Amino acid sequence: MADQNSPQPEDVIAEIVASVLEVRATAGQTVQVGDTLVLLESMKMEIPVLAEDAGTLADVKVKVGDVIQAGDVIAVYQ
Repeated sequence: MADQNSPQPEDVIAEIVASVLEVRATAGQTVQVGDTLVLLESMKMEIPVLAEDAGTLADVKVKVGDVIQAGDVIAVYQ
């Protein structure tokens, strides 16, 4: 299950309850706006979570198979 740390403004936050299908980003990775960080599944739909900012990820808080809740932290920028 995703870490329940208090989200910071620069964190990537889940907007829905979903299962994590794929994790495409790793800690230390530099991402650009629009890069897919993780792929979620909710109500039989695949939902990509995209980077809204360019930067380097400090941590990715989810793994394949996790069930996340709205408000959970998915990834943290440095």
